Amino acid sequence: MQDNATEVTAAGIARLAGVGRAAVSNWRRRHADFPKPVGGTETSPAFALAEIESWLRKQGKLAEVPLRERVWQQLVGHPEGPVTALVYAGCALLLIHERPTVWLDVSAGSDERMAAMLPGALEQVIVPRFGAVRGHGVHRGREGSAAAAVNTPNTHAARNTPNTQNGVNTPADPTTPPVPVNTARPVNTAPPANAAPTVHTPPAVHTPPAANLAPAPAPSPTTPPTPAVQTPTGPQLLPSAPLLRGTAELAAELGARQAFEFLLGRHLDANPRQYTLTPTELARLMAELAEVAGPAGIALDPACGTGALLRAVTPRPGQELYAQDDAPDLAALTALRLALHAQVTVRGTAGDTLRADAYPALRADVVLCHPPFNERNWGHDELAYDPRWEYGFPARNESELAWVQHALARLKDGGTAVLLMPPAAASRRSGRRIRADLLRRGALKAVVALPIGAAPPYNIPLHLWVLRRPERAAAQPEVLLVDTGRFATEGRGGPDWQAVRGAVLDAWKAFDRAGRLDDEPGLARSVPVIELLDDDVDFAPARHLPPATAADGADELTAVRERLGETLRLTADLTPPPVEHSTDPERPTRWPLTTIGELARGGALVMRTGGNGGHARVPVLTDHDVLAGTAPSGILPESDEDAVLTEPGDVVVPVLGGGSMARVIDGTTAGAALGRSLVLLRPDPGALDPWFLAGFLRGTANNRQASSYASTATRLDVRRLQLPRLPLDEQRRYGARFRALEDFERALRQAGRLGEQLVRGMYDGLTDGTVTPD
Repeated sequence: MQDNATEVTAAGIARLAGVGRAAVSNWRRRHADFPKPVGGTETSPAFALAEIESWLRKQGKLAEVPLRERVWQQLVGHPEGPVTALVYAGCALLLIHERPTVWLDVSAGSDERMAAMLPGALEQVIVPRFGAVRGHGVHRGREGSAAAAVNTPNTHAARNTPNTQNGVNTPADPTTPPVPVNTARPVNTAPPANAAPTVHTPPAVHTPPAANLAPAPAPSPTTPPTPAVQTPTGPQLLPSAPLLRGTAELAAELGARQAFEFLLGRHLDANPRQYTLTPTELARLMAELAEVAGPAGIALDPACGTGALLRAVTPRPGQELYAQDDAPDLAALTALRLALHAQVTVRGTAGDTLRADAYPALRADVVLCHPPFNERNWGHDELAYDPRWEYGFPARNESELAWVQHALARLKDGGTAVLLMPPAAASRRSGRRIRADLLRRGALKAVVALPIGAAPPYNIPLHLWVLRRPERAAAQPEVLLVDTGRFATEGRGGPDWQAVRGAVLDAWKAFDRAGRLDDEPGLARSVPVIELLDDDVDFAPARHLPPATAADGADELTAVRERLGETLRLTADLTPPPVEHSTDPERPTRWPLTTIGELARGGALVMRTGGNGGHARVPVLTDHDVLAGTAPSGILPESDEDAVLTEPGDVVVPVLGGGSMARVIDGTTAGAALGRSLVLLRPDPGALDPWFLAGFLRGTANNRQASSYASTATRLDVRRLQLPRLPLDEQRRYGARFRALEDFERALRQAGRLGEQLVRGMYDGLTDGTVTPD
């Protein structure tokens, strides 16, 4: 069967043929037999992939398309959307991973034969791994968009039955008889691991609310939750046959697990605004904190997102992983990702965790959670009498404290939960009563303040809360407070994760063994609970730890002072010599000038604009990096347009803001993608010296005459920037001087940073008593 349903854009055609988009436009105009659009819009038409490939092959224009690119084009052009295509591909990869000979037999014939046989083959792996029911396929919304293989019950039923988890619990396996649930919390006992209740649909957790999801009838109290992944039917799989065959080729090249990670990663990169991701290093840290007390035999993530947290849990024999998310597509993708990652039991469910918990009888060893922040519509009105609120009923604006109590309710006695929290949750007055009860009863064990840039939103220092289901009350309980703000780095590349991980784990392990920790000024301290039980019950670490400079006292300040002295000496050596006026009567006072636009038209340089992420996952040079002189630190969403990659000798110019700046790319910056609001100039070395070019582009008068002004912004027209017409040897003389100025400027920046650090350290040391005024 031909993949006539898969569509491709002009940018995709250009990638298939290895040409630019302009060439595709020319083909459409010049060749009457060029395939007609089958979708899209007038300005951005879409074409049938099979027709395009046939035409390109006939014309001899079909480039050797890499396998990864071909499979990706099939996935993004799938008629049911990329998410459904990714779920189908994941199901096929799971079959290939676990029963490769079955896949070879099923895929040996025609597409029709494969589509007819594949559901039965998939059922052999999907039912044991996920408890799925055959024949439901992938759940779709009213408009047929792919969500995930889930059944989404009616939210109105949830409002009328807020305590459905107190009814009868039915295991996920439909052949197992229902087990009555004791509504009282068991002590040191765990119910059947696959036990779960009804499921209702919530507002979105990690994604915007899926308004197009069609509600389904609410299940009865004995109905088990619908598994996130169910066996698709033959008619659903038939249009996906080319994609599934290509995915199998990719698995043969990369392995099934790596093939799914590649496709999932590209989908997430291509849709950055749809998903709030948990960085891999942060997920690893959270999992390691939770596993200090013991192995995670049963682990739960009640807001699983893309599964990063459960994927970070150390796999072990007999392990059970439970995931729930109100976004059906995320629940399905997470379940497939976990099943491919390790040979463990995986149970994934779509549904609103707070309004309709899928696992009310579960008692987990570990709960990991990156909940939604500042969610006002979390079920406050419906859940007033929910038994999970053991520490107090959360206020409407305290959704995070509802997640905290849900996590504690799903732990076995002595189990550990780690949640990523906004810093305001540690100090808001509306949550002080619940915070006080968490402290009094020994449930809150540690609060870790992360550096700025650790996770989205990147502009605030988020917290980690480490909680433990109390087994017995401590005589004199203490709470560990850790502040890792000192490990933030410049730019936007994230903190020094190795330093963060080492500091946090060392402090937590020592505290977990002894119940207290010797003070590490500026980094960690165990605080008696009684000290925190004031009117505010504020346990933000920064308010209870001395400044970071107190860690090493005078020694640290001495080291900073020595580095500043070295930098100042270097700055003095690099200081430009006295300015001398030219006395050469032959030297003209004005040079003949040319513009960047004229040089580009004459071939003396190539001019490129940034902003496209392409498919290469490389650091991105931003306008902030150029202005601050820092390393590439940005990110860009993936796009069909290739990214512009920097090379040594390129000159990069910011076009917004009104500053006079140009940066020459060196070996440490080469290979980065060009970010938005930047223009790259690639000079011909035989015609232009890059340092000469960058230096003259920084002239104030030059920038002023090439800029246009709006009411609130200034934009630079790089083509209008001017350069003198000078011989190459003369350019190099100027270039050497401009390069020396750049070195001087860099030394000044470093001196400024060290000076600020020393001044701040002196103020902190004098005020906290670690430095004397003598």
